[in-house]
Amino acid sequence: MSTAHRPSHGQPGHLCTDACGHDHHHDHAPAAGGIYLVSPSSAVRDPATVRRACQRLAQQGFKTTVDRGALAVQQRFAGTEKQRLASLTRAIRQKHPIVMATRGGYGLSRLLPAIDWRAMADSGKRFVGMSDFTAFNLALLAQTGAVSYTGATAVADFGGDTIDDLTPALFAELMRGELEILSFETPDADPVDCRGVLWGGNLATLTSLLGTPYMPRVRGGILFLEDVAEHPYRVERMLAQLWQAGVLQRQKAIVLGYFTNYRLAPHDAGYDMPEVLKWLRRTVKVPVVTGLPYGHIETKATLPVGKKVGLATEPGMAHLVIDEHHH
Repeated sequence: MSTAHRPSHGQPGHLCTDACGHDHHHDHAPAAGGIYLVSPSSAVRDPATVRRACQRLAQQGFKTTVDRGALAVQQRFAGTEKQRLASLTRAIRQKHPIVMATRGGYGLSRLLPAIDWRAMADSGKRFVGMSDFTAFNLALLAQTGAVSYTGATAVADFGGDTIDDLTPALFAELMRGELEILSFETPDADPVDCRGVLWGGNLATLTSLLGTPYMPRVRGGILFLEDVAEHPYRVERMLAQLWQAGVLQRQKAIVLGYFTNYRLAPHDAGYDMPEVLKWLRRTVKVPVVTGLPYGHIETKATLPVGKKVGLATEPGMAHLVIDEHHH
């Protein structure tokens, strides 16, 4: 769990979708509409990454418009709070159906009380982001029950010199309603076969919402988590807080993505993420599934936050039923 691997598509021990075997470039697929890019959190460090993201998204069939404040800078933030709030208001008034965050970082926590959540939900826009955007995903769910999306962001997944080929394909498939089942390799999943509301995201951001009006009260849900640059003891401490607050034991399953880019100390003496996993299973007694292709990694799925989904495991594999089509 401490190091992300890139699953090879179409090979044994792989991340795959129900669409394995068909063309992932979707040259023939219907367009899912346009994307409006906003920066509600940290400032974009290099404007060239946004330009490249627009080009890559166009290759996937998405027209893009960049909000006029997307490249603003105020200290570490993408503009002042007033500027960033205004960008979200513009986002729900413009024509494109998808609103994507350029990047995460930090900044949405400051904005939560000032956002008109009912207006966000009523706009019908599909909001997509990750990391700090977890605060938006969960607040929207808590305040309105509306579904939003987490996974791909413009800079990280479309704006680099080189990009992963599967991440954009998975994003496009979900936006077009073509992703029915996400199957992924899991080395040690507990047996589970359940349905529930899929929710979660970045662990630190989610934990920061405890005790606020922006923390969803999900019972019988499927909670997924990831984090970056957090030592395993900090991960465990946040999980302990969620457990002691009664959140974890109310779920049908806990699905773990990747916990990356941390550094162990000599006095850890063997204490690492596998030990956290043992503690979690021993303490919470809720089925745990590892290996979800989600986190601060190259190959990641885009997931619907707030949607009722299915989850089933078999030896070595897990299957997340995102969209049940009755043929």
